[in-house]
Formats: sequence, C-alpha cells, structure tokens
Amino acid sequence: MSLFSSVKNIFIGHAKNPQDSRVFHQLSLIAFFAWVGLGADGLSSSCYGPEAAYLALGEHRYLGIFVALLTGITVFLISASYAQIIRLFPAGGGGYLVASKLLSPSAGVVSGCALLIDYVLTISISIVSGADALFSFFPPEWQSFKIFTALAGIAVLMLMNMRGVKESVVILTPIFLLFVITHIVVIVTAVVSQFGNVPQFVHSSVAEIGVTHSELGFWGLVFIILRAYSLGAGTFTGIEAVSNGLPILREPKAETGHRTMTYMAISLAFTVVGLMVAYLLFNVHPQEGKTLNAVLFETITQTWSQPWGHIFVLVTLVSEAMLLFVAAQAGFADGPRVLASMANDRWMPSRFSSLSDRLVTQNGILLMGIAALLTVIATKGSMGLLIVLYSINVCITFCLSQAGMVRHWWEVRAQDIKWKGKIFINGLGLFLTSCILASVIVLKFHDGGWVTLLITGFLVVCAFFIKRHYKSTLSMLHRLNALLQNAATQSESQPVGEVKLDPQSKTAVILVNGYNGLGLHTVMGVFKTFGKEFKNFVFLQVGVIDAGNFKGHSEMESLQTAVEKDLNKYVVFMKSQGFYAEGCWSLGIEVVQEVIDLAETVNKQFPGAVFFGGQLVFTEDNWINHVLHNYTVFAIQRRFYQKGIPFMILPIKV
Repeated sequence: MSLFSSVKNIFIGHAKNPQDSRVFHQLSLIAFFAWVGLGADGLSSSCYGPEAAYLALGEHRYLGIFVALLTGITVFLISASYAQIIRLFPAGGGGYLVASKLLSPSAGVVSGCALLIDYVLTISISIVSGADALFSFFPPEWQSFKIFTALAGIAVLMLMNMRGVKESVVILTPIFLLFVITHIVVIVTAVVSQFGNVPQFVHSSVAEIGVTHSELGFWGLVFIILRAYSLGAGTFTGIEAVSNGLPILREPKAETGHRTMTYMAISLAFTVVGLMVAYLLFNVHPQEGKTLNAVLFETITQTWSQPWGHIFVLVTLVSEAMLLFVAAQAGFADGPRVLASMANDRWMPSRFSSLSDRLVTQNGILLMGIAALLTVIATKGSMGLLIVLYSINVCITFCLSQAGMVRHWWEVRAQDIKWKGKIFINGLGLFLTSCILASVIVLKFHDGGWVTLLITGFLVVCAFFIKRHYKSTLSMLHRLNALLQNAATQSESQPVGEVKLDPQSKTAVILVNGYNGLGLHTVMGVFKTFGKEFKNFVFLQVGVIDAGNFKGHSEMESLQTAVEKDLNKYVVFMKSQGFYAEGCWSLGIEVVQEVIDLAETVNKQFPGAVFFGGQLVFTEDNWINHVLHNYTVFAIQRRFYQKGIPFMILPIKV
C-alpha cells in the first residue's frame, strides 16, 4: 500500500463495496439522524433569522410578537407544502427535480442553480454565524481570529464529508442535542421568569401600537411588520433540505422524510417564536461584538448563582456555534446531490456525478467547500451581507417548487378529490414566498442583493452553455451510431455458428462503454489498421456506478443486466463475421482501476493480447472539452504502460 493510500485511509476511511447489498442500509439515515444532518440547517437559522427580523423593527420592537407568530405559521406552512412534495416524489423531490418535472427543464435549471448557490451560502453563513456565536464570549481583541476559525471549520467539514454523510452526522449528534436542550431551558426560563410581567408587557405593547398607528396609519404599521418578516427570511432556509436529501434516508424514504420534516418544523417554530418572545420580554438591545442571543443568555442568567450562570452561557453559546457548524453539513449533504442530478441531465460537467470509493460525490463536496471558502473570504465574514445573499436564492427555489406543485394539482384535479386542499397549501406557500422574495430583492438590492442575482444568472447561463455542448456532442455521436443498424442487419442475415477459440491466433481486447457507434468504430479501426490479423476478440466493459444509479440493490442488478446485454450484442456481431468473441465485465466506481483488474484476468487467458480503446476527436481541442469530457482512455493507457501491457488508442473523429 502506498503512503498516499495509507494517509487517505486514516483521514477519509477505507473503500466501501458498492455491490454489497447491505451498504445501502449502512449508509442511510433514520429520521432522528436525518433531523440532525438535514434539520440542523433549518434549526440553526434560529441563531440569525430572529435576530435579523428583530433588528429590522428598529424602535418598533414591540411589533415583534406579530413577526414571531407570522414566522412560526410560515414555517409550518412551508413544511406542509414540502411534505406534499415528498409524497409526490418519494425517491427525492428537491427544488431542481420538482421544477424540472412540473414546470419545464429550463425552470428546473434556474431552481437548481439557485439551490447550488444557496447551499454554498448555507455552508458559509452557518460557519460564519457559528464563529460569531463563539467569539461573542471572547474579548473584542480576539475578533481578528474569527475569519480564520470560519475557514478552518469549512476545511474540517470537507474532510468529514469525504468519509461519508452518515459518519459525519453521527459525530455531530451530541452537539445537536446539546443545542436543543440548552435552548429549551433558555426559552422556558425566559417565559416562566417573566410570566408575572406579561399583563404589563401586553398593556404597554398595545399602547405603543396605538401610537404607531396614529403616526403611520394602518398600512404603515403593516409595512414595518412585513419588512421585518421579509428580512428575517433566513429563518426559512433549510426547510427544503429534507426533500432534497430523501435519497440518503432509510426505507421507506417517504415515511422517514415525513417524520424528519415534522421534527424539524416543530423544533424550528418553537425555537424561533420562543427566542423572539424572549427578546421582547427582556427588552434585549444589540451590543457591539455580541449576537442578540448572547445578550439574551447573559441577561437571563444574571440572577443565577455564579459560576453556574457563566458556565451555562458559555455552554449555550458553544452549542450554538457548533450547531451552526452542523448546519453547514446540509450544504455538503444536499449541494453535491443537486449538482450530481444536474450533471446526470448534462446541465453540469458529468464528472460531478462520479462517486468516490467512500460512495460520496467527492468532486461535488470539494467544489462546494472551495466555493464556500472563497465566499467567506470575499465577504470578509460579514453576516449582514451573507444573510441578504442567502434569503434571495432560497426563495427562488421555494417559489418555483410551489408553482410547480400548484400547476400539478390543477392538472390532476379530475383524478384527485382532495386537490382543493392541496392546491390551497401550495398556493398559499407560493404567495408568501413570492412576497418575501420580492420584498428582499427590492429592500436589499443595493445592499448586495444584486450580487446573488448576478452570480445565479451567470451560473444559469453556464448551465445552458454546457447543455448545448453536450447536445452538440450527442448529435455528433448519432452519426457514429449509423453503424449500429448495419451491424444489426448483418447479425440477423448471417447465422451465428459456434466459433471456436484459436489459442495460437492473436487476440484484440476492445474497451467499450455500451453498445454504440463509438464501440463499433473502434472495432472497424482495428480492422482498418491491422486487417484480419486478429482472430479472437474480447470486449471489456465497466458498468460505472455513479450518483444517478447508486440508489439501491435493484439498480445495481439493472446495471449488471444492461452491461451483459450490451456485451452480448458485440459478441453476436463478431461471431456472425466468423470471429471468436466473448465479453468480460465488472461494476465499479473507479473505471481505470476496474479496467486494470479486468485486464489482468484477460491476460492470464490470452497471453500477448493487445488492448484497444476508442477516443473521440473533436474539431477543436480546447479546455472546455477537457473540462466537460473525462478522457479516461488516456489515464488507462498510462496505467497499462506502467505494467508493460500494449494499449493502442484509436482516434474516432466526430
């Protein structure tokens, strides 16, 4: 074992077998762990969403009770609407898939790109907010170390997710539970300790509302409430994570998803409303270098015996900081999954659907992590700017998902007798999220909102460019596929007899990737270059396991059947031409290593065999082609060269 492999096994872990029927059960999450890994994104928003809304009220903080109630209702409404998405898409119904299936592929790519940016911001804002919470307890002169702490946190989560989602979630569970327990204690203590002052609080709030109404009028009052409600929209981020993460949940996925969504909705609504009420009861005011939650915790524990009050504040702030680190997990869990789905549909480079030997989308994890690092550096860890960027994109996905569901219920109204109730839930969700999106864009456009729209728009343009490139390549490949009909005709017209292996004759081993024009052109290239010098033909194919088909044991069996069927077509065709032929296959993640393993097996049976692989040759060789295509055959050739095995690449012009 090489030094690199040893280090990799220590930090990332040993490879997993994707063909093991138990691996899906081992990797999947039960509802509780899904609540930790996916629900933490939503629950952690209580660390910055209520604060943003409360501060947006300015001198009219007594209106916070209306904002709190409206926010709590919205949490349950959005959760209910996403529960309907889970029912309709039990295999996974994130914003990208919902918009693609129910609206159009173009709407889907907009939703997908918005989600990708959103998950990068999920990682960034969660880590930065966690650093803010942690440094609220430290002296002001320590603030300069905050951004370095945030960057280190992102790097650690990248490494943990390389090991696998479940492994990272299990490690973070104690932190999640500590947050839940400490915040329940804070909210209950705040309400109980101030219960006797509630009548006075209500009386003064009513009086102040009356003054504001007389000064600004009814619509002025409504505007202040809705403005704070909209600017606190970061609270709703993360609710969609469960529907996006259904593929990693334990069977039955839909039932597990519903249970997870329930846990998240109740915990988020309780925490958000509870904290807003506590702010009001204790008349919390912002302090330099501290979050509002830090101020609240210190105020509540002032009457506690010391040092227990001090210790509790420290533990609670640390739990907040660590939960925000946990929340960034949702970005690493769902972001690469959305990226892989878009890659499978050719909106993104196909390499992002590849799995590592730990069965995670390693390329996606690296991209999300690096993008988050750059975001934190570019914004200098500014929570105000990050929240503005965050709220816009999540609402874009909310709106498109709800619009798709409204359209669906309307189209199936004749078949579903309960369509009115369902369309009402999604319709109301569409109305609220659209209002929030419009408000945030208008109110915060010049404060940084335009940056999100610009970046998301740029990513959408890139996605359409990538799609056009792949469609152009596919049309070129269709020209190669003209050989398929000729081959089928020849196979049918000439009876396939029993062709015996001639051990003394030369053997050509041809690498193929499905029964297609590229494979047949490679065969024709062998004849064109060497005539009929080769009498024996062996076809090698690796069934690639990626994020698109790694969904269950039945999918692995389907992949195996498809590979065997493709190889058999090559064998039948070659036998119809009077040559000996057989197929050799395997399933795996790393194509190069699988081919090397197959080659060693073939070489034992056919000593001195010559290996061939076809490679598409584009009219222009540029960096775009190298990014969007894998050129695996060259990597295989290098490995064969090291082992002293003859390997020839045949250029196939398109």
